Amino acid sequence: MNSASGRPETRSERRRRRNREALIQAAYDVVSRKGIDATTVHDITEQADVGLGTAYNYFPSKDDLILAAIEQSMDHLAKRIETVTDTFDDPAQVFAYGTRTLMDTATTDRRWQWLMQRSEVIADAIYRCFGPYALRDLLKAREAGRYRFDSAELTWRQATWSIVGTSLAVCENKLSNDDLTEAVVNLLCLAGMDRAGAWQVARRPRPPLPTASALAARIDPAR
Repeated sequence: MNSASGRPETRSERRRRRNREALIQAAYDVVSRKGIDATTVHDITEQADVGLGTAYNYFPSKDDLILAAIEQSMDHLAKRIETVTDTFDDPAQVFAYGTRTLMDTATTDRRWQWLMQRSEVIADAIYRCFGPYALRDLLKAREAGRYRFDSAELTWRQATWSIVGTSLAVCENKLSNDDLTEAVVNLLCLAGMDRAGAWQVARRPRPPLPTASALAARIDPAR
């Protein structure tokens, strides 16, 4: 089905979609093994079983292709975060958990670390990929009286750049991982919590994320 028009996909459209999906998955897999700098477009097309020229019909450069793969991983991470935060009773804890998980990922996943050197690119990607979840969670917490802010959009945009800047500082050894809890506190204060309450929320135990395979099985029990 063509999601844009609601009509069945043509054979050409199916081929283009499958080629694009294969390239994105291959880019993620190859970069995971070889690292970004050592990965070539040829490596990716070989694994995807797609012609080199065909790849450039979808993505102008290696950077564009790898960014698409990372954005897909962001979408998967957002869904994994949601499976955890859906169990929380306190709406203030949802945004806290999500932002801390983003910083943990950004400081440990070498694919994200590569993008940290392109701060405007990863900030935009985080803003777009996690925005629908973050804006919803911010508004729910405000409706519950846990947050106080005027603009959810502005709060999330500021939080995005704070996440990137803090994570980059940790990667460059200018801050330590121990500083991430205080970074979450500052983000909660940005959302309008008092500092004592923010510390209480930020220090709560953080349940582990489900694995990607566990999430897939939850979405499709037949797997």
